[in-house]
Amino acid sequence: MESSSISPLQTEAEALKSEILELKQQKVQLLAQQLQQTQDKLNQLLNEDIRQLEDRKKSLQITVEQLERRQERIQSEMRKTFAGASQEVAVRVQGFKDYLVTSLQDVALAAEQLELMPKAEVASAPVEQKPSTTSSSSAPEPQTAPLPAAQPRFASQSFQEETRQIRRLIEQYRTSPNYYGPPWQLRRTFEPLHAERVSKWFFSLGGRGAVRSAGTRLQNILVASAVISILNDLYGERLFPLILANSPERLGDWRRGLQDCLGIDRAEFGPDRGIALFESPEALAQKADRLVKDNDLPLILLDDSEDTVSLSVLQFPLWLAFVPDPQLRRDRQQVDWFE
Repeated sequence: MESSSISPLQTEAEALKSEILELKQQKVQLLAQQLQQTQDKLNQLLNEDIRQLEDRKKSLQITVEQLERRQERIQSEMRKTFAGASQEVAVRVQGFKDYLVTSLQDVALAAEQLELMPKAEVASAPVEQKPSTTSSSSAPEPQTAPLPAAQPRFASQSFQEETRQIRRLIEQYRTSPNYYGPPWQLRRTFEPLHAERVSKWFFSLGGRGAVRSAGTRLQNILVASAVISILNDLYGERLFPLILANSPERLGDWRRGLQDCLGIDRAEFGPDRGIALFESPEALAQKADRLVKDNDLPLILLDDSEDTVSLSVLQFPLWLAFVPDPQLRRDRQQVDWFE
């Protein structure tokens, strides 16, 4: 009787133990499933956050690249302007020895010594005048020992007063730039690089010769603007700059650059105005010849794109040519400045 009653209890106890063990196993499995689900959700959330961060990173990289491109454009524009390019060009041209090829120097010196006018024409030339030694507004007075009309030689002893005035103006442009000065006065930053070329042209070449390009057309225009400003201070309305370049685009660069550097407007440009632009050397020579006959002073400025220039252009009292750096033209034919 007792054994029969114990047996069902044992059986029930065994069943309960089995159920408890099964429940424990189910609990462990459930916890493992919940843990796995939690980890999956965390991984999903983490992956989503990582994806968002990567998208944001890509967006920021695109923004940075756009800003870098914008910075490059701004720097490129600055390099094309006078103030922004001066330091870069000054660094790039350090170490240059002499800015003229020896052969060009020899040819230029030989050209200066040529008899450009027959003696009969020299004898019938207009009354010679000496450049003003006071201000641009006073008219030049006749010389007691006449030279051919309007042929300044700044390197000669007879131009000591003009030499002092030119040096004073170059130093003023370099150390005390006046960005709001009157028209025809230089209004841009003037670096030692530019001062060296202007001084060389006045005092070593005597106002007639070629100087090495400053690196860009805008930099060359700045050098030419300083020359124009100084000569305008010396000769006033007698001065007529004549620009020679072989394309309308280059002449457009010269017009805009001179307007910017000298504070003049477009009305100053024209065949019968202050500055004349030419694509043809023959037309320029004809204009310069008329100015000389009227006892005016043509200043001929030759763009560095001019590989050959007629001798008829270089016979006049003042001319400034810009010669590209020979190191940049090694693969090109040697420049011939005379036909």
